[in-house]
Amino acid sequence: MAEAERAAGSPPGAVQSVIVPVHNSECWLDECLKSVWEQDFKQTMELSIFNDASKDGSAEIIAKWKVKLEDAGVPVVVGSNDSAQPRGVGFAKNQAIIQSSGTYLCFLDSDDVMMPQRVRLQHEAAIQHPNSIIGCQVRREPPESTARYTRWINNLTEEQLLTQVFTSHGPTVIMPTWFCSREWFYHVGKFDEGGKGVPEDLLFFYKHLQKGGGVLRVNRCLLLYRYHPQAATHSVHEETIWNHRVKFLEDRVLSTWTSFTIWNAGKQGKKLYRSLSPANRKKVTAFCDVDEKKIAKGFYTFEESEILRLCLQHSHSPTSFINKIILQAVMNP
Repeated sequence: MAEAERAAGSPPGAVQSVIVPVHNSECWLDECLKSVWEQDFKQTMELSIFNDASKDGSAEIIAKWKVKLEDAGVPVVVGSNDSAQPRGVGFAKNQAIIQSSGTYLCFLDSDDVMMPQRVRLQHEAAIQHPNSIIGCQVRREPPESTARYTRWINNLTEEQLLTQVFTSHGPTVIMPTWFCSREWFYHVGKFDEGGKGVPEDLLFFYKHLQKGGGVLRVNRCLLLYRYHPQAATHSVHEETIWNHRVKFLEDRVLSTWTSFTIWNAGKQGKKLYRSLSPANRKKVTAFCDVDEKKIAKGFYTFEESEILRLCLQHSHSPTSFINKIILQAVMNP
C-alpha cells in the first residue's frame, strides 16, 4: 500500500490490527511481514507483534520491518518475553492483542503469508457479521502436504462450518485465517495460556460457539498456509483433542438428549462410549453399523472391556482374573 493511499482520509487510531505471535520464526518472518506491507486495505492499519522468547534472528527481522512499515504509514507495536522459556502461543496472541488498538483483529501466524486483499475482504465481511469469526480459503505450502485436509478447509458449506464442528479435530475455519472484532473477542474471553500442548484455538472456538458466535468464510484464497515440522499444532496430542471434543459434544448436545445411538460398532464407537460421562453412557441405547463382523456379537458391555484391560495389565487370563475377583468378593464380603 502506498503511503499516500494510507494517509488520505484516514481517521485517527487504527481500524485494523494484524496480530502476529512470533517464536523462532526467522525462516519465514520476512515473507510474513512483507505480506502485511503489501495489503491493499485503504483504512488505518497497525501491526502488533509479540516475540515470545525467540533465540534466533527473529528480533532483527522485526526491527527491520518496523522501520519499513512505519515509513509506509503502518504503526508497529512490538512486545516481547525476554525470559529463557517461551510462554506459548496463547499467551503470545493475548499479549499482541492487549498491546494493540484496532477495532478489528486479523490473526496471522509468523510462518504464513497473506494475499494483498485479505484484510480488506475479511474486514468487509466482519462489518456485516460483528459476532462472527471470519475465515478464508487457503493455499497449502508445500502444495500436496495435506491435500485432503486442504480440500476440507476450502470446501465446507456454510451449514457444515457449524455441523462439522462435532466431527472435526479442530475449528472448521482454521486459526491462521481468523478475523473478528475486538469487542467480540473480549466477549468470548482470551486464549488459554496453558502453553505447549494446549489447543488454544479449539478451546476459544468452542467458547465462541457456546456464546452464540457465528462462523463464516470468505470464499477466496487469501492465505498461504505452511506445513512444516516446527508448527505449533504438532505439539498437541491427538488424545488431548479427543477429550476436548467429547466434552464439547456432551455439554453442547448430549446433555439435552434423553437417549441416543452411536454410529460405529467398532473401535471408535466403543472409544466414544468409554469416554462419555456415566450419565451419558446410560443414555446409549445401541451401536449402529453396516459391517456384519462388527455387529455379529449383538451387544457390547463396557465392564468386559475393563476386565480385559485389567487382565492385560496384570498378565492374567480373563477367566482366572474373573475367578480371582469373585474369590476376593467372597473372602471380603
